Formats: sequence, structure tokens, C-alpha cells
Amino acid sequence: MLDTLDAPAVRTWCRLSLAALGEAREEIDALNVYPVPDGDTGTNLYLTVESAAEEVDGLFGADRAAPSLPQALRAMAHGALLGARGNSGVILAQLLRGVAAALSVGPADGPALGRALRRAADAGYEAVAKPVEGTVLTVAAAAAEAAEAVTRLDPGVALSAVAETAYEAARVALARTPLLLEVLGRAGVVDAGGRGLVTVLGALADAVSGHTPMGPLARAGKDPLPAWAAEPAVSHTSHASHADAHLAEAGGPGYEVIYLLDAADDALPALRAALAALGDSLVVVGGEGLWNVHVHVDDPGAAVEAGIEAGRPHRIRITHFASAAASAAVNPDADAAPGSRGVVSVVHGEGLAGLCAAAGATVLHADPDHPPSSTELASAIRRSHASEVVLLLNDAELRAAAGAAAEQLRKEGVRVAVIPTRSPVQGLAALAVHEPARRFDEDVVAMTSAAGATRYAELAVAEGESWTMAGVCQAGDVLGLIDGDVAVIGSGTGETAAVVLDRMLAAGGEMVTLILGEGVPDEVAEQLTAHVRRAHPVVDTVVYRGGQPLLPLLIGVE
Repeated sequence: MLDTLDAPAVRTWCRLSLAALGEAREEIDALNVYPVPDGDTGTNLYLTVESAAEEVDGLFGADRAAPSLPQALRAMAHGALLGARGNSGVILAQLLRGVAAALSVGPADGPALGRALRRAADAGYEAVAKPVEGTVLTVAAAAAEAAEAVTRLDPGVALSAVAETAYEAARVALARTPLLLEVLGRAGVVDAGGRGLVTVLGALADAVSGHTPMGPLARAGKDPLPAWAAEPAVSHTSHASHADAHLAEAGGPGYEVIYLLDAADDALPALRAALAALGDSLVVVGGEGLWNVHVHVDDPGAAVEAGIEAGRPHRIRITHFASAAASAAVNPDADAAPGSRGVVSVVHGEGLAGLCAAAGATVLHADPDHPPSSTELASAIRRSHASEVVLLLNDAELRAAAGAAAEQLRKEGVRVAVIPTRSPVQGLAALAVHEPARRFDEDVVAMTSAAGATRYAELAVAEGESWTMAGVCQAGDVLGLIDGDVAVIGSGTGETAAVVLDRMLAAGGEMVTLILGEGVPDEVAEQLTAHVRRAHPVVDTVVYRGGQPLLPLLIGVE
């Protein structure tokens, strides 16, 4: 439990937020009915936080001095600003910027967090041209009010107590959003952006306390209200407009325009006025010469021209709400032939890359220390130049990023199916049955079935003493993991792998695939091939040199 926030805790906060949003992404997308029911709020929030997390991660490294808290907070806010997507993502970026600005000065203790959440909520309202209650802004205001209230009651309150109080207040406020915004009440859902903010605040409480406060989604009337919630939070209704609810109905502006803008502060009033005259859902966030501009309009060209008059717009994204086909016309993939089929495979190691490329896949080389982001996955899908793409992850940790990438490409008219292969051996099994001449759905089913029928194992070297399902390991021990769990602890690669193979083949199997890692001698493969031939004579063995840097051996059993 932390007394004050520090740079590692900011990093943990970003990582926990990203993981939690990855798990909740589809749920939040399904809640998305306001301001436009386009089902992408969860994806947009994930992409926003992913950018923040990457920026913070970049400060840490063996060859770099440990960053200070202000540096980590600035990186978080800057990354969120650069990567902000959609209305809720842009607002979240502003909220994080408010927190960062307040906590960068003085000790980041409990009372400071209360002040930071207030500054964040105020900044969020200021950034939105026509704030609406029952949205993420309401949730932010409730969290801030509760945090301030607990610090007034106890000026020495712990950082973790303030974070958990803010989280609980946000959950209660989220449950009330259908009562404040008619379109939510009619749909029977809470606000999607508010749900995302609850997730981020839960991750903050977890990062500073070590607890796990994130619970089930708050439902109106189901959660008991704490004492501090008996009175309504400080309301911004006096400068909010409920008239914007029409945006969720048919007939609202047809396009979302979002761009980064290099511009002086004094250029912003005229820009806001010009964009407000063009459309709705106007949000402008940022500062110090860099801004993220978001607006819904019927004339996207005019919205971009307004940015040109104010400064230099870049990273311009224009989305048509009506259909994926219309969106593809805005962001066409000129090289994708209609009906063309592609496979993208994420790999570690030149040998594996060669195997996948030889099977016709577009390869994304992944750094084992820095898993590919959703943006990198989306770029690899585009490089396949296909209108139908099967994505083979070969890593269980990439599912959230892959889901966000697939959502991006679907809006560009590309049909994406994610097969969540957990190991390269499953990816190779899927590639082996890939048949572009089949219907897309049939091909995906066949590839998924082949991957699912392949049990996988891997050998790794323990970095230090640790408890595992197979007992206590020491630094330098060879660990045999079967289907992701440590099953064998040994001292040598060949000996440990032989035990792993025997355990896997005890349940049956027809073929063993061995993929040698970087620097592993051929003798290991020869030893294991001989062992399989001797102990399991009806089983065939194939060997590849994968060149993966961290895992000495990958094993597949089909």
C-alpha cells in the first residue's frame, strides 16, 4: 500500500487500466448508445489508454534512469492525448491530463488525489462545448466530490482510501446515469464512457492499495449508497445542456472528425466557435501547443478546414456513422481486392517468420519485451492487402489488443477473424489447413479446429526463485509449461523436454512438432526425436528451427 503515488505506480495504473478495459471492451461497446450508437466506446477507450501505457512504458528500461513522478504523469497524459479516440476517449485524455497537472506539484498523497480528481472533472466539463449530465462527466464529478468529502473529514486520509472512495462513488454515479439521460433510460443501459471511467478508477485504486476493487457493473437501485452519497454531488447542470440527446437518434450529424492540432492557445476560441457552428459533440482537449479535436458534423471537410485556419491539423481521422462501407470510402484500402483472403501471424524469431511466410501468411515480428499494440496489429492486417483476414495471435496476452485492432479494420471494410492461438505451434497447425478457396467462415472454423486440437508446451528458464504449480524453482532451472502451466522443473533442456513429451503423449497423439529456440543445438532435437521414436513408436516427429529468443523449445502435439 502506497502513502504517495510514484512513477512505478503510474505505470501499474496504466497497465491495470489497459488490462481491465481489454476485458470489458466488448461489454462497453455493447452499452454505447450515446451520443452515437456506433458500438465503439470500449474500443476507443482501450486505444486511448493503450497509447498512454506505451508512453509511460517508454520511460522505463535497464539503460535509463528511473523516471520521476512528474515525468510519468506527463507521459501518461501526453500518450492519452496522442492516442485519444472517439468522444469518450478524448474526454478521458482530458481527465488524465487534469490528474497529471495536479499531482505533478507537491506530495501525491490522499488529499492531493482528491484535489487532482476535482481538477480533472472541472477540466472535462470545460473541454466539452455542451456538457450533458448522465455521461462520463457526471461520473467524474461524483468521484471528485466523494474524494474531496473524505479528505475534508480526515485531512490525513490515506491515498488508497481516497482512491477507493472515488471508485465507489463513480460506481454509484454510473448506476444513476439512466435516470439522468433519457436515451440511456429507454435503452436500459448505463453510460458507456462512464463505465470506462469506473474501470480506470478501479485500476487506480488497485494500483495504490493492492486490493481488487473492481466489482460487477453497478446497476441502478441495486447498490447500497454509502453515507457520503446521501446528498447529490456538486452539479454542473447549470452549464449543461440535455438537448444534445438527439445525437443518439437518427438524423444526427453523419461524420465523426478527430485530429491532432498544433496551434497557439489564442487560436482555440475561434476554432471552437467555428466547429460549434458546424456540428455537435465538440470536445477540444490539450494544451501547450498540442490539442486533440473531436466533433460530429455533416461536412467533414469544413471541420478540417477550420483546423487549418487555427494551426496544423494532423493524424486526421474521419468516420462515417452510417455503415462500414461508407467508412471504407473515407479511409479506403486501395490495395485490398474484394474477396481476397489473407492470414496475419504474430511471431518471435526469424525461423518462425520464415515458416509462416512460406505458408502464405503476412508476418508481424514481435519483440518479446514489448508485445505489439493494437495499432501495430492493425497495420499488419492492412499490409496483407486483403478484404478478409484471419489473425493468428500465437500469444494469449494479445487478445484485447487484437480485438481493438479488428474493430478498427472492420470500420474500414475489412472482415477480420481473430483466432486466439496461444502458441506458435497452434498457429502453424491452423496455417496447415488454411484454404483460401473455401468460404471465409468455413476456413476460419477449420483453422480454429486445427489450432484447438493442438496441445502446446514450452520450455523456459527461471529468472529467480518462485512458487509454481510444480513446486519451488530456482534461478536457472528449466521449466516445462504444458498448456500455460508449469508442470515440470528440471536442470537440462533435453531431459526436461522428454518428461514434458511423455506427459503430453500419455493422453495420445499422432504427431509431435519441435521448434528450437535461438542458440539451442541440433543435438537436443536429435535426442528428443530418438526418445519419441523409442517410447512412442507410432508418433511422428517434425523439427523446425524457430529462432525465438526467450524460449529454448516449443512443443506441439496433434
